[in-house]
Amino acid sequence: MLSTMMAYPLTTHHILERAGRFFGDREIAWRRPDRSVARYTYADMRRRARALAAALVAAGIREGDRVATLMWNGGAHLEAYFGIPAAGAVLHTLNLRLAPEDIAWIVNDAEDRFVIVDDVLLPLWEKIRPHVNVERVLVAGSGAVPGWAERYEAFIAGKGEGFEYPDIGENAACGMCYTSGTTGRPKGVVYGHRSTVLHSITIAIPDCLGLSVHDAVLAVTPMFHANSWGVPYAAAMVGAKQVFPGPHLGAEDLLDLMAGEGITLALGVPTIWMTIREALDAHPGRWALARGMRMMVGGSAVPPAMIRAFDRHGLAIKHGWGMTETSPVGSLAWLKPQHVAADYDTQVAVRAKQGIPLPLVDMRIVGDAGEQPWDGKSVGELQVRGPWITGSYFKVGAQPDKFTADGWLRTGDVASMDAEGYLRIADRTKDLVKSGGEWISSVDLENAVMGHPAVAEAAVIAIPHPKWDERPLAVVVAKPGANVTAEALREHLLAQFPKWMVPDDYVFVDALPKTSTGKFLKTKLREDFRDYRSKA
Repeated sequence: MLSTMMAYPLTTHHILERAGRFFGDREIAWRRPDRSVARYTYADMRRRARALAAALVAAGIREGDRVATLMWNGGAHLEAYFGIPAAGAVLHTLNLRLAPEDIAWIVNDAEDRFVIVDDVLLPLWEKIRPHVNVERVLVAGSGAVPGWAERYEAFIAGKGEGFEYPDIGENAACGMCYTSGTTGRPKGVVYGHRSTVLHSITIAIPDCLGLSVHDAVLAVTPMFHANSWGVPYAAAMVGAKQVFPGPHLGAEDLLDLMAGEGITLALGVPTIWMTIREALDAHPGRWALARGMRMMVGGSAVPPAMIRAFDRHGLAIKHGWGMTETSPVGSLAWLKPQHVAADYDTQVAVRAKQGIPLPLVDMRIVGDAGEQPWDGKSVGELQVRGPWITGSYFKVGAQPDKFTADGWLRTGDVASMDAEGYLRIADRTKDLVKSGGEWISSVDLENAVMGHPAVAEAAVIAIPHPKWDERPLAVVVAKPGANVTAEALREHLLAQFPKWMVPDDYVFVDALPKTSTGKFLKTKLREDFRDYRSKA
């Protein structure tokens, strides 16, 4: 027996129309390269996105063609989020922080036909251009346009009136993002209209981000990284005000935007929030932020010390987990009623976990002996499946090292689940330290080191040891003006871990290398310290 429900396709066109028609007066604001703030409304964005779609179709773009963006977070990029899929094409966001040769490889692998480039990023595109075969380059912004490109504004001018969306299925591709490629070549993940709409609806519910028309959202997370965690789509769906920082990602720039635009939800990786915390501590009372402002934090584990620090400022961290392959949100941490009634330390411990799987996302922990119990102790590889989880990679397919025979995505994260369904990521498989036959979590040690009041950042890697095979090395960045010693850090850790887990070796540096999305770049650290030998 079949249902009597309509076969109504889930597409991002519906989100665009809803935003423009029902929330047409709600504002979208972004900072230009000169730091001035541009503004328009959802009604304007809908009109311009439809103009972009019509212009692309008139220029010969057809269903499934890839149109790339090399852009900072801003209004034109939001138009591309909706206008490119509205043409039946595929939005392919390029990571502007990669090396030019890597971007060129990705453009060629994706077979991008057109690309939209911010004018301030033309010097980067000049380095890429000789190595790719892109048909047309559209330049957004008011800067000079070279002869081989055309101005974005001229391209969309006069278009869109009477535009009709193409008749495409809900499983058609609407977006594309490549993995970070920290080992081997990056791989393309292709998002569908249906998966994007379902992801948007789910992250907006109260026990996730609690998004509503009353929110003002600041997307610090790059729009080139996993759809900026899907929040631009979800925010448009509910009519929330959207604010974008452009290329200005310094702590004081971001805090000025948060205060000036009345931000109630901001999203970014922990390294961004570390700098913001330092600015708030250094200038108490300078910024009048919305009390209870939520901060969606992902990309790497959030130290409990960071949660406590922002609580003191009246700001609430919302911790989650995800990957490019998961669209990207797979879990978010929120308190259940029994935790609300518990003491503060218990609440922080729950909030520091990666949270509960989102509705429609299945998770399991698989060890050498099979699926692990949800007891909060048994660890194994985290495997996931769901309607916005990729089942293969573009051109590459479902590789056995990335997908199980029964169709689950192998994340490469070592994790546990407790009886209440809270996920805790112990480490990446490749980042675990195996000392004397026992595994040590680098993530747990990093969070504990960063809990020391004199430490700004810390990363832990494995170094060779003649007796124990491997030992942890802590690479530490002290806070400005702070004085911290290896002995002090070791004493700090011995209060939390058994002696055999605690690093014997500490190196102090001015800065830690990071990936394009703000994660600690441990491959570079392992290379830098490959000749380092433990002092123990």
